[in-house]
Amino acid sequence: MPTVRRGTQKPKDLRSPRTSVTFPADIYQTLAALARKKKVSLAWIVRDAAEKYIADEWPLFAKRGA
Repeated sequence: MPTVRRGTQKPKDLRSPRTSVTFPADIYQTLAALARKKKVSLAWIVRDAAEKYIADEWPLFAKRGA
């Protein structure tokens, strides 16, 4: 009999940290519009922007192959 896996939670050591960010209304609306245009989530837009910011500020920490 196959093992039934309950839930889809990752073990605590593999979870990504979470945060909450408050944007001014105009910035939020612009980010939401970009997300709709690219057909991605607003969270994806924010993560992408954060990765680009880090790469610009600290090039040695940029993802390899990106």
